[in-house]
Amino acid sequence: MIDVLIVGAGPNGLMLACELALAGVHPVVLERHPTPGREPRANGLVGQVVRLLDRRGLHARLSGDSNPPSPQPAFTFGAFPLDLTMLTDNPHYALGVPQAQLEAALTARAAELGVDLRRGHEVVDLRQRPDAVEVHLADGTRLTSRFLVGADGGRSRVRRTAGIDFPGVTNDRSVSRTATVTVPASFLDPETGGLLAPGYGIVPPFQHTRTPRGLIAWAPFPGRPALVSTTEWPDAPTSDETPMSLAELRASVSRVLGVDVPLGPPEGAGLLRRLTGRNTRIAARYRAGRVLLVGDAAHVHPAIGGPGLNLGLQDAVNLGWKLAATVRGWAPEGLLDTYETERRPVAERVVMSTEAQSALIGPGEEITGLRELFGELLGIPEVTGHIAALMSGADIRYPADPADPMAGRSAPDVVVHGDRGVVRLAELTRGARPLLLDSTGDWAEVAAPWRDRVDVVTGHLEGTTATGVLVRPDCYVAWSAGDADTLRAALTRHFGRPL
Repeated sequence: MIDVLIVGAGPNGLMLACELALAGVHPVVLERHPTPGREPRANGLVGQVVRLLDRRGLHARLSGDSNPPSPQPAFTFGAFPLDLTMLTDNPHYALGVPQAQLEAALTARAAELGVDLRRGHEVVDLRQRPDAVEVHLADGTRLTSRFLVGADGGRSRVRRTAGIDFPGVTNDRSVSRTATVTVPASFLDPETGGLLAPGYGIVPPFQHTRTPRGLIAWAPFPGRPALVSTTEWPDAPTSDETPMSLAELRASVSRVLGVDVPLGPPEGAGLLRRLTGRNTRIAARYRAGRVLLVGDAAHVHPAIGGPGLNLGLQDAVNLGWKLAATVRGWAPEGLLDTYETERRPVAERVVMSTEAQSALIGPGEEITGLRELFGELLGIPEVTGHIAALMSGADIRYPADPADPMAGRSAPDVVVHGDRGVVRLAELTRGARPLLLDSTGDWAEVAAPWRDRVDVVTGHLEGTTATGVLVRPDCYVAWSAGDADTLRAALTRHFGRPL
């Protein structure tokens, strides 16, 4: 019998497979497409997930830079530029790699860890038993697994066949168009890299620019074709059945900016995509018996601000260690259910954020007035800091002891000075094991009965005033304050009773 069957080999399914393999569980990943997709999707990662990838040793692979990730000086919220240099503690990170590159890196990592990835295998049905899930494939094959995870996107067949509702709102008021393009050099601003539109001005790069008539984004990615995107709110619905043309996008840019821009086709194959309306939905349950959902299978939302991979990949890492502990038999009672209780509120905040941004970019003079006020508020550092924490996910705190200021939050970038030399936390968490950092030598003795599943590193802790920090495999803090009794309680609550 298979331990865990994952349906979907996108970033979330692959990340989950890697996490399970690191924890000693051997998953099988089924992907209905015979080859990796080539259609451009996400153009990068934003938020705390960038630090998470560093803590799994993946940031250097993706960025080509062995240095730790650094916070970004600027970002965007609802077509407003965010000046993050005004913050004393900037929580916002970004990594500009296309989704195809991320999937390739995760596929390679999964192969290194011995993950069984099977392409060209489509799931058509499933049946749950008390002890397993029976999965039916399109070719007539049947597989049996102790657990099944749907990582198969917003139209998840796993979610539908498991009988999990997907409540929310779909509307068709907006039309978004995206294409890879070329632009004459005379229409590029040499100082900013922005799109120079005579009669309008400069459309800055990698930001959303709003006019009373619509939204435009200009993304001149280094080493690959530039992207132009527009969003409009037409009086009549638009059908997605007719393929979009470059002329259609040029006309949309002209309407949004009020001037014409000579957009040409890219060299070779390019992207032409039209999307009507937007979907905002969260699954009624993240778990039905032995079936669980991760990523877009559990939630969909507007793409503005790019929170999708930040949300989905952290779903996978949260679920991975809990599911592995359940399979291996040491999970405390109810641990697997905390996947939903911890991650659903995060999805709800992402929905709130993307809905608020969608309102701020809308057409009409009344929205223009709202934007003038909101722009004034963003000049206040505390407001920008609040927005940056929301966008990055740095404001997440899982349910924890309120007397422990670090518990439930993402672990700080602690540096340990000990027998191993000077070591960053990111170098200690690549094996995805529970970790106790001990600056006194006393906490290690308390954790000794859990030595089969909790690693202990002793040394001076730089970057925290705590004398000990218990870090979960997903790099969130389980304990950082108290005495031996509170440490034993945290070890038992998260990692079960000792052998």
